[in-house]
Amino acid sequence: MSLDRSLEELARRFARERLLPEASRYDREAVFPWPLFREAARLGFPVLLVPEELGGVGLGPVALTGVAEELAYACTGLAAALLLNNLVADALLLSGSPYAQGFLPRLREEVASYALTEPHAGSDVAALRTRAEKVPGGYRLWGRKTWISHAPEARFFVVFARVAEGREGIAAFLLERGEGVEVGPPLPKLGQKASPAAEVALEGVLVPEEGLIAREGFRLAMRVFNRSRPMVAALAVGLLRRALDEALAYATLREAFGRPLVEHQGVGFKLAEMAVDLEAARLLARKAAEQAERGEDNAFMAAAAKAFAAEAAERGAAEAVQVFGGNGYSEEYPVAKLYRDAKVLRIYEGTSEIQRLIVLRELLRRRS
Repeated sequence: MSLDRSLEELARRFARERLLPEASRYDREAVFPWPLFREAARLGFPVLLVPEELGGVGLGPVALTGVAEELAYACTGLAAALLLNNLVADALLLSGSPYAQGFLPRLREEVASYALTEPHAGSDVAALRTRAEKVPGGYRLWGRKTWISHAPEARFFVVFARVAEGREGIAAFLLERGEGVEVGPPLPKLGQKASPAAEVALEGVLVPEEGLIAREGFRLAMRVFNRSRPMVAALAVGLLRRALDEALAYATLREAFGRPLVEHQGVGFKLAEMAVDLEAARLLARKAAEQAERGEDNAFMAAAAKAFAAEAAERGAAEAVQVFGGNGYSEEYPVAKLYRDAKVLRIYEGTSEIQRLIVLRELLRRRS
């Protein structure tokens, strides 16, 4: 068995034995799952992309998608909490900065955040307003970030800020949590509550010279997205697989008009369509990850995988609620949580609309 496959098996057992029993509680309490994070860290899940010599597992996007699908089967919020350090790891590695790579070993024990989104710049990264002013000894950063995953727990941040006008004026900085970094309370969320997000205010925080880890920050952000979107697609695949299993089990046992629900085409066709979507979404996610692992330009496939899988997960979760009928609307049944958790998959890491713009751009580029 390959290392990737053995990791998937390990993730499957961990998801069933440790995450599934805790998912509802963390959803209710909406807190970061530190005990589970520490267990996952011993298995290497938060540092799958970190090189072995720096305390990680030393694998790539393909392994990450496999683990993401398995963990997300139990809970996408818990999966995100355990895996998003890999997003930060990719940014640190792709920056090429020796200073940044010195932070990689800390990702096994600490949580870090990727601070890109702003109140006026979500999908439109080029519109960000956070600014970095050159001062003796380094830079001072001023601005406000929002919806920053794991910010309440983060010990350090990758922050994108403007040093000049235009896309070319966006740079990436690495900074410790401390004076000048104000983190707000966790934002109330519809779903994925075990992965808290918050606003981060930068009030003139001083970053040393070496904290500027990438002058071409916009390009770095886009490269990171191309490698992280297959993981988001895999989270969607895991959620969709769970929705299908729950709906199929319920439709097999529940009867209407003297027959199991699954024997009624109105229900059975829903399950069949979910199964088709599941297989297609998994193949797209894996192909996007394979291209990234080979160092190929995977912008088209990453966007296609993320858009299709996220929408398939939302659609599948909605159909699972429908199969459950009135019970599906109750939080006593798991499909209600799946429905809430699915929605954000179409929003973070670039909305579905942005993914379509990328696909269109790539189509036109190939034609020219």
